[in-house]
Amino acid sequence: MSPRSTSAAAPLDVSEPPVVVNQGRGTHGVHRSEDVFQLPQLWSLHLYAYAADLEVDGVAHAITPGSVSLVPPASLIRYRYRGPSHHLYAHLRAPRLAAGPDGAAASRLSVLMHPGADLPRIAELMESAVASAVARPERTRADVWTVLLRLADRPEALAGRPAGEPARGVPDYVAATVSLVESRLAEPLTVPEVAAAVGVSPGHLTRVFSARTGETVVGYLRRRRVEHARHLLTSSTMSISAVAASVGIPDLQAFNKTCRAVTGRSPRGLRAEGGAG
Repeated sequence: MSPRSTSAAAPLDVSEPPVVVNQGRGTHGVHRSEDVFQLPQLWSLHLYAYAADLEVDGVAHAITPGSVSLVPPASLIRYRYRGPSHHLYAHLRAPRLAAGPDGAAASRLSVLMHPGADLPRIAELMESAVASAVARPERTRADVWTVLLRLADRPEALAGRPAGEPARGVPDYVAATVSLVESRLAEPLTVPEVAAAVGVSPGHLTRVFSARTGETVVGYLRRRRVEHARHLLTSSTMSISAVAASVGIPDLQAFNKTCRAVTGRSPRGLRAEGGAG
């Protein structure tokens, strides 16, 4: 089997908006478990809502929910699905950059990326790009360009591999976990489910995640839910019960306990910070 990798794609020029040739929602893995194809002249940008195996020019990549791929034109693409698989996509026409002698340009964007905490905004932009395609194609172009810029602005894309980052060819379970959690804050989620989605055992994921971030997977999930709840409580008039449900803690007693544990304040106390009704 081909080695898994997060290798850099051929560098894409993001200094100007790309031409979006096609965009939409894709559903695969229904009638067959494998697709093999090429886009001779177009870049392929995907935001995934499933786990699958992607192979680009013979190099394997592990797709997890919330991951993003950017595949250069003329690449041989092979997908192996594990059931019905849904994604948002855009096919682009854009120039390549000439990689500099230090190879820095080639490290800006990778074939497979994990947006982490930036995932909700990237998902929103991809949804907007699809919805605007007919009535506002200029918005679609702007949305897709913004997605590329946000991906290029990730710290690891700008500075190379940061301290503690896995070497190339080693799956980044931490980034994949962050992306998955961000995409499913409103859903019930357990460590075994996260571990299965990113392709590692629960024990190993717990050790790697704690070593890299200083907190457990459960702790990260709880903190991000409370941070999202705090935003909704202080910037909207949503009811406390609606906020609790929107961050995956519909039981009000549990929601109150979680908010106090993370912030020292009750949901009503958090709401008072922003003066929302």
